[in-house]
Amino acid sequence: MPTYAPYWALALVFWIHMLATATWIGSLVAMAILVLPAANRALQPADRLSLVDQVRSRLEPITWLSVSVLIVTGLFQMSVNPHYNGFLSTSGQWSLVLLTKHLLVGALIAVSAMHTWDALPTLRRALLQKPKLAEAEIDRLQRREANLLRLSIILGTLVLLATGLARAS
Repeated sequence: MPTYAPYWALALVFWIHMLATATWIGSLVAMAILVLPAANRALQPADRLSLVDQVRSRLEPITWLSVSVLIVTGLFQMSVNPHYNGFLSTSGQWSLVLLTKHLLVGALIAVSAMHTWDALPTLRRALLQKPKLAEAEIDRLQRREANLLRLSIILGTLVLLATGLARAS
C-alpha cells in the first residue's frame, strides 16, 4: 500500500528528479551537439582528445551526482504512487512501463560506467603518449567516445519516453 506524502514534499521531489534528469541528459546532448562538433572543426585530432578529456572530467562528477539523486528521488516517487504494487511488479501498464524505464536507466548507468572507468582512463593513458600518438589510435578513441555518447543519448531519450508513458498511465 503506498504511503502518502504532503503535496509540497512530492512537488519538491518531482522538481529535483526532473532537474537531475535534465542535467544528466542535457550534458550528453550538449557534448554531442555543441562540444564535439566545435572541437572537430577547430582543433587538431590530438587536441580534440585533450578537450574531450577535460570536458568529461568535469561532467563525470555531475553525472554520478545526478544518478544518485535520481535513484533517491525515484524511489520516493515510486513508493508514494498509487499504481505501485511492489518491486518488479508487472501487474499493470504503469508497472510494465516503469520496469522498462528502470532497465533503460540501468543500461544508461552501465554506459556511463564504461565512460568513467574504461573510456576515460584509456583516453588519459593515450594523452600521456601524445607526441607519439598514432593517427589511427586517435581515430579509434574518437569513434569510441562518439559511439558511447550516441548510445547514451538514445538510452536517455528512451528513458524520457518511458517516463512520459508512465505519467500518462
